[in-house]
Amino acid sequence: MSKSRYPDNWNEIAREKKEAVNWVCHSCGMQCLKPSDDISKLTKSERMKKTLVVHHADYKPENNRPENLIPVCSGCHLSYHKGRKGNISLGQLSLFDNNNFS
Repeated sequence: MSKSRYPDNWNEIAREKKEAVNWVCHSCGMQCLKPSDDISKLTKSERMKKTLVVHHADYKPENNRPENLIPVCSGCHLSYHKGRKGNISLGQLSLFDNNNFS
């Protein structure tokens, strides 16, 4: 995935989208971690599972219209990309295929 496909203010755009849904996954409803949450007692797997990301519905990182951006947890995001030619690698998908995040 090339960061050049994202706008310079992508982090701000993504954060605003996450804050608008109070850091809850649009797909499964899981409460994800907020930047202010204490993560010191969580394992790396737990942190990854509860990370909220912003998915591009049309799979085009250049299209940052609000209606194209969907806040989802890492697991749901990877499942959106399963079977598609997108910007998620098979290695990233295998993290979830091995039930590491059930």
